[in-house]
Amino acid sequence: MSQPKVIFIDAVGTLFGVKDSVGAVYQTLAQQSGVSASAKQLDQAFYRSFSAADAMAFPDVPAVEIPHREYLWWLAVARDTFQRAGILHEFSDFESFFEGVYQHFATAAPWVVYQDTISSLQRWQRMDISLGIISNFDSRIYAVLDALELRQYFQTITISTEARAAKPNPLIFTTALQKHGCSAHEAWHIGDSRQDDLKGANAAGLRGIWLKRPNQSNVQAPTQFR
Repeated sequence: MSQPKVIFIDAVGTLFGVKDSVGAVYQTLAQQSGVSASAKQLDQAFYRSFSAADAMAFPDVPAVEIPHREYLWWLAVARDTFQRAGILHEFSDFESFFEGVYQHFATAAPWVVYQDTISSLQRWQRMDISLGIISNFDSRIYAVLDALELRQYFQTITISTEARAAKPNPLIFTTALQKHGCSAHEAWHIGDSRQDDLKGANAAGLRGIWLKRPNQSNVQAPTQFR
């Protein structure tokens, strides 16, 4: 296996993840607003709502409008989540509540960096491999990476709303490659989604590697990552 020139890495679910679950975070924040909620029910509702949402890419939206469109995208997902959970009506002002949720996820508070992340990034740096992120996350990723002290490891960050294409669309991968002046066969992409990361990268000509985390809070990197 030859050494790649660049390794691209997915963000959420690969470098870091949500502490406990999205439903648990929603539950805690809802309770602070006086609304009782079930973390399990919210978690189930969230993944249905998230899966049903359109890709967060906005190809025809002017760049200056993208942050607001990202906010509206997540507002719709959150509103649908609480609707599916049957408690949306209990909020007197759901959008005010959601503003706090949206800002919360731009901090370090709801996230955990996986225990193998730093050691893997440092090893690749010692091997003189350039590192980049390819993610369907929104523009809050910059604040999150700073808060988690991860941004220093990456030469580039490519997200779907800036590339105007979401994984597994090949365009987001070619956009990232162009930033490194790198051809697809010289790059790897690692991520936790078989569809978005493994198959998406392979279809774009990169070596896709599926990182399956059976226990996301306590997992060692596979041999080829160490």
